[in-house]
Amino acid sequence: METLSPINAASASASSKATTSREKLNTDYQSFLTLLIAQVSNQDPLEPMDSTAFVSQLAQLTQVEQSITTNETLERIEIQLGDSGTRSDIMLLGREVLAPSDLITLRDGEARFSYQLSGEATQVSARILGEDGTELRRIDGLPAGNGVRHEVVWDGRDPDGLPVPAGTFQVEIVALDAEDESVFHTTYASGQVERVAFRDGWPILELDTGAEISPDSLISVQ
Repeated sequence: METLSPINAASASASSKATTSREKLNTDYQSFLTLLIAQVSNQDPLEPMDSTAFVSQLAQLTQVEQSITTNETLERIEIQLGDSGTRSDIMLLGREVLAPSDLITLRDGEARFSYQLSGEATQVSARILGEDGTELRRIDGLPAGNGVRHEVVWDGRDPDGLPVPAGTFQVEIVALDAEDESVFHTTYASGQVERVAFRDGWPILELDTGAEISPDSLISVQ
């Protein structure tokens, strides 16, 4: 049995709704014509029936048909836009992207990430954590200006200066203000798009770092 993707499923659902509405309208037309013919055939020639009611009902059916046609057109446009967006997302496969993420990749003795503060901070540090949450390195004295994205390069070494094996790690930004209160921030990291998945009909990019991001959140594509 063929499995529909969310986009195709939405298309099938839209087509099904339009078809159901169109079929109901055709049934109403047939009922209207049957009733009209019956009443015309059985009317009293000396007292012809008033056609106002039929003209009004016919006008209503015409308006319904116009609404259905408009909805069908809008549904086709929505499906086309969705398909276009899906093709654009698929073209990101294998590309290096920068997006909000706290997962970084250490390769060739280097890992890069960046952060942006949303408030004034007096001290900013970055903690590099292993899979088990162990702190592998702490980088202190980072820039504290808010409203701009600050880039950081980790040289891939631990506190003793020894090289850390290549892999994926988590970076935790610690930003404090003058009263030692946390300052809200966003962390950014790069990763290669390995897969395009769909969650509730929305595309999700899965990166080689393990991060899952929305295409709308991308900062840059290489």
